[in-house]
Amino acid sequence: MKPVRHWQWLLSLAILFNALGSADLQAGSWRDDGRGDRSDRGHHGHRGHGHSNIQLGPRPYFLVNDMDEGPLKRRLQACFDKPVKRTDFSIGHRGAPLQFPEHTREAYVAAVRMGAGVVECDVAFTRDRQLVCRHAQDDLATTTNIVTIPELNAKCTQPFVPANPASGTPARAECRTSDITLAEFKQLRGKMDGYNPEATTPEEFVQGTPDWRTDLYATEGTLVTHRESIALFRKLGVKFTPELKAPVEEMPFEGDYTQEDYARQMIQDYRDAGIDPADVWPQSFQLGDILFWIRETPAFGRQAVFLDQRPNDPEVTSLAYLRSLKRQGVNIVAPPIWKLIDLDPYGDIGPSDYARHAKAAGLDMIAWSLERSGPLADGGGWYYQSVSDAIDNDGDMYTVLDVLARDIGVMAVFSDWPATTTYYANCMNP
Repeated sequence: MKPVRHWQWLLSLAILFNALGSADLQAGSWRDDGRGDRSDRGHHGHRGHGHSNIQLGPRPYFLVNDMDEGPLKRRLQACFDKPVKRTDFSIGHRGAPLQFPEHTREAYVAAVRMGAGVVECDVAFTRDRQLVCRHAQDDLATTTNIVTIPELNAKCTQPFVPANPASGTPARAECRTSDITLAEFKQLRGKMDGYNPEATTPEEFVQGTPDWRTDLYATEGTLVTHRESIALFRKLGVKFTPELKAPVEEMPFEGDYTQEDYARQMIQDYRDAGIDPADVWPQSFQLGDILFWIRETPAFGRQAVFLDQRPNDPEVTSLAYLRSLKRQGVNIVAPPIWKLIDLDPYGDIGPSDYARHAKAAGLDMIAWSLERSGPLADGGGWYYQSVSDAIDNDGDMYTVLDVLARDIGVMAVFSDWPATTTYYANCMNP
């Protein structure tokens, strides 16, 4: 098993390279240079959108060099000096949260600088029913500084409770977007996802960033509304993949805000902004949302993405079931990486039954999420659980990505660090 060499140093160098090279973006002054993707209106293409000063930093090259020797490594190394363009194959998962606070302006801008052609806003609602970008309705305590603001902490479903060392009870808090108004939400600052279970003060609670991420670039953390994300992504010349988050509140919220109201409102924001439906891939883990969009807003529904993370049981992986999705109008499924890959009889990574049957059913596929795990020396964790016996170094990310792209034929891949997928797409042209 190969050790991960100089992990944090290389990550810091990568982000420093991007941060220095994109100071204009970080300041919000970047403008589309006219060569961007507005002339490329394809529905499912992996085409690039002009160079637009895309900067990858050293991380993709580190990962390639860390690969096991073989034809794929040599082919990827042969592209080291190749110019790179933006690509729809590369989706910014929550922006670029490997190093920036997720779902913040700074994370989104970093993802675009690294060549992501599509960027994600997870959509939750506030108490006054305004839509904002958050990965979960109830994650404010771990992704923002809300517990350190007494008047807002007091409004949380569960305000901060310190750890009790005597009883072994960890610190806890639960703060929902629906606990506060939009104006109050805008007072918050995003931070790297994590918390300190041993905290005895709110200031200690917001610590806890995993050691394979960093807080060096978490000094800003500008939160954005869904509408602000639309305006930003359009300005940056990229496309949109909003995810309607499953509410933790009982719906209808306050008795009259239904799930359909919520789903309708998200799509209406794109209509109001004049966004071409061909540039939008709305997502949901709830099949009912997908079918609602197909039925009520077919121009958006034809690209609706069914996020499917159920266990690979026969009723989920069968060709008959996946064909039934297609008959209902579902065109795209997006499972986690582990659902799409498996080990073949020789112990090599290849397509799973789910992937083969989805392809046979005529479904497009998107995979998530590369770079979400920490170092892969110990098998890669949740995202690689079906092939953990074949994973022992960070370079194996490119082996998995190659199976997803060439053997399975996914249309795109979500990544927490889009430079990795951008480099692959530019080299291999999936």
